[in-house]
Amino acid sequence: MAVRQNRTAAKSLISLGFFTALNIYERKRRWKWLLFAIAVIIVTASLWYTNVLVGKIAADERQKLRMWADATQRKARFVSYTDSFFQRLKVEEQKKVRQLAMATQRLATASNSVDITLYSEIIEDNTSIPVILTDEENRIINGRNLEFSLDTVRVLEGALKEEFTRYPPITIEFFPGSRNYFYYTDSRLFSELRRVLDDLIQTFFTEVVENSASVPVIITDSSQTRIIGYGNLSHEQVIDSLSLKKTLLTMASENTPIKLDLEGQASTFIHYKSSYLLTQLRYYPYFQLGIIALFLLISYILFSSARRSEQKQVWVGMAKETAHQLGTPISSIMAWLELMKMNNVDNETIIELEKDTRRLGTIAERFSKIGSAPLLKVENLVRVIYDTVDYLKPRSSKKIIFSINVPREHSILIPLNAGLFEWVVENLCKNSIDAMSGNGHISIEILEEKKHILIDFTDTGKGIPRSRFKTVFHPGYTSKKRGWGLGLTLSRRIIREYHRGKIFVKSSVIDQGTTIRVMLRKS
Repeated sequence: MAVRQNRTAAKSLISLGFFTALNIYERKRRWKWLLFAIAVIIVTASLWYTNVLVGKIAADERQKLRMWADATQRKARFVSYTDSFFQRLKVEEQKKVRQLAMATQRLATASNSVDITLYSEIIEDNTSIPVILTDEENRIINGRNLEFSLDTVRVLEGALKEEFTRYPPITIEFFPGSRNYFYYTDSRLFSELRRVLDDLIQTFFTEVVENSASVPVIITDSSQTRIIGYGNLSHEQVIDSLSLKKTLLTMASENTPIKLDLEGQASTFIHYKSSYLLTQLRYYPYFQLGIIALFLLISYILFSSARRSEQKQVWVGMAKETAHQLGTPISSIMAWLELMKMNNVDNETIIELEKDTRRLGTIAERFSKIGSAPLLKVENLVRVIYDTVDYLKPRSSKKIIFSINVPREHSILIPLNAGLFEWVVENLCKNSIDAMSGNGHISIEILEEKKHILIDFTDTGKGIPRSRFKTVFHPGYTSKKRGWGLGLTLSRRIIREYHRGKIFVKSSVIDQGTTIRVMLRKS
């Protein structure tokens, strides 16, 4: 009665362990999805808020850019108007010079009866325009508003003539057959105003470049190829013709160039585009998303590495403790076997007990090797597989059929830890037996490649859903009513970490069977 109760309790503990492991796995998967959903919400909210901020900053930047462009256009119109005003002033001075020349001629040719007061007033009112009256030989007859004395300079020649021939001279005939020439140049006032205007234009271009804040600006001539000035651009972007052309096209596509027409000068164009800050802000959310993704990836790798390290320590501790705990009962059983031999117990019973005892010793040895680098020896893979199957056959249902595609005599030598690899074969075969409910066919196919050995374990069981192909190797995952879901996990550890191979679900069809492939290196 007590034994039966103990067995019932043991079954309850096993069942509880199964459901506990499965629930842990399910909770872990649910937590993953929950954390993923929270991460998506956080990232989405962060990107949304960042986009809102970027939108506000971009709107403010565009507003400042429009204000700068409007101010530039207004100042350009002012400069253009000022230049136009000076041109009109220039025309008025030329009219005044012609009146002055006419008054001089009339004054010289007037008779005594003619009132010359008006002509005299016209000549006397000229207090700013430099004029020179010469004969046909360019000898200076008279002059007014000059910066030199007529006593020292008597002939209009050289640099002086060049200065006074900026405008065509006016011909005056004092007497029939004789010609005099009335030369003039810009007045001092006009010259000063002209210099002021030139400075104003140059200052305007400089201010356009300097006051553009962070806005890249290029000022070109009418052909839009020659650079007059630029700002907030690297020197390389300006001197490289291809880069300059590309930059001008980009600017023109974003904003219409400001055309500046000045009297007496060719048109100029002011090209500009959004600042680098605004451009960076537009791409900032994507950069932020990349940083977040990189941070999450690094965090995931670090946490996964820490989790695997922790699992490894748990595995090693559990395995070594199991091996230690098995040592005492195995020694005791071996002592009881010796006692049974001495009491002439049935020899066949003793032989079977010795097999199981050796098997227990092998299992203990397997557990003791977990966590330490196993020694790989050159072993015959075919023999190891046949020996393992031979042990499993009498301990499995008679309705289970085992088949191996290569004969027992065939030899495939590879580096192998026979004890640990036998454990893998046992786990795979036992999983197949459970999946077939003790009735079916297990096929083991060994295929040789140039650098690898492929071993396919195929059963006719209930199959595995495609979504679980990787999950079945996770600790605690099992679809059986008993067990802890550690067999395939141990098998993957033995193949991947100790033999540097691979193990995976090659194919599976529900209610038809599953094929698990093991890939081992030849060297």
